[in-house]
Parts: sequence; C-alpha cells; structure tokens
Amino acid sequence: MSFFADNIRLLRGKKKISQAELAAQLIITRSAYAAYESGRIQPGADILIKISKHFNISIDLLLTVDIGKYPLEDVLKLQDNRIVLPIVVDKLGNNSIEVIPQKASMGYLSGYSDPEYIESLQRISLPFLTNGKYRAFPAKGDSMPPFRDGSYIIGKYIENIEDLKPNKSYIFVTLNDGISYKRLKEKSKKKITVSADNSFYEPYDISLGEIVEIWQYASGIFPEDFEADQLDSYHLKDMFLELRKDIRGLDDKISKL
Repeated sequence: MSFFADNIRLLRGKKKISQAELAAQLIITRSAYAAYESGRIQPGADILIKISKHFNISIDLLLTVDIGKYPLEDVLKLQDNRIVLPIVVDKLGNNSIEVIPQKASMGYLSGYSDPEYIESLQRISLPFLTNGKYRAFPAKGDSMPPFRDGSYIIGKYIENIEDLKPNKSYIFVTLNDGISYKRLKEKSKKKITVSADNSFYEPYDISLGEIVEIWQYASGIFPEDFEADQLDSYHLKDMFLELRKDIRGLDDKISKL
C-alpha cells in the first residue's frame, strides 16, 4: 500500500503553497503534479528523488508510512532511505520502548525496516530513559554476563558510527549475525573490532558494510528469578572458561612440538 499521494498533499499543505507553485519548484507541469497528488499516476524515480529532496523526507517514508500520524520532527531518517518510526510517548510523557519478542528475534532482520512490524511490537515505558529512541532486545547465550536467556537489553539508537566510543557496550544488528551484544574495542574506516565480556570468546571484526543498526546499551531487564548473587556464579563460570581456554592453548603448543 502506498501513502504517497496523501503524504505529498499533507507536506504541500504544511508549506502553504499551491500545486502550481510546487510544480514550478520541481520543474514539472502543474497537471503532472496534480496527477501524483490525486493518486492517478505514480511518479518515476527521477521525480521521486526530486520530491524527496524538496521535502527532506526519505523515499521509503513517502511511500510506506502515513506520515500524518506522526510529528515529522520526531521521525528518525537513516542514510539508506530507511526509517525508524518516531519516538512515541505514553500518557505521562515517557518514551515508549519497543520490545523485540524472545521467540521472534530471528525475524528482526526481515522486519526492522517494515513499519507495520515495528508498530505491532509491544511497548513499555521507563521514566528514566529520555531524549532518544529506545528498543529492547532479547539476550541470548552467555557471552555478556550478567545477561542471560530471558533478559532484555535496552539500547538507545545510534545514527552515526563516528559516535561509537571504545569500551562502551552496544547492540549490533548485522546482516551475518543478526542481533549481538558486544563491547567496542576499536574502529577504523572499514571495520570495527568488538568483544564479549566473557573472556572465553575471542574479539572479532565486523565490516561496516554488514552493520544494519547500532543501539548503545542503556539499561537491562532481568528475568523474575534473577538473583544478585548470580553475578558471583557468572564470575566463577568465567574462571572455569578461562582455564579451559588456557588448557586449549597449552594443547595447541604441545601439538606443535
């Protein structure tokens, strides 16, 4: 379903200009523009680009989202013409945090750019998380203690890779690995190096071209049966994993002798 005709009519109305004036600015005929606005004709790629640049709105947003439902100043636009839905607040003015379901986390890669998928997500609010776009991702595995299965990691959306800081934790959504929660070690022009807080796992590189989204760690939600002293058990587990790692290294050295 395309919302294009309604969207450009709304945007033109906000600018308080006539169809003839806008057509002149786009260097097209008034009759052609009127046909786009009435929905009788879909514009070609060159006209779509002109209209997108004129209103400073991504093509994706113009075609797939009813922008009349959202304050335009709150819409986050990405560099690849994809959009993140606007910041939504509850009745008390707190940011609504979209929650990715545990069982459906594998579908996030196919759904993150689909406005209907994002709108269907359950939402929660935490009053201490403000001034940003937040999303909650399910934790999986044992690479980032104390988070374990059943936990949620809340991230704040990061638009620019230049804003990443070494030794800070992020949720990286990548084409190859999907959702992963890692600590940034270093970055270069073509890649970043990340690591798990569990020292059993080796650091590894992620090509910048693989990165779909980045969310900076903001808070966590632990399962109901989580106990504070479980942190100690994680430390003990790390010690055993480290010993296994050392033994594996000794085995490799012995095998080379």
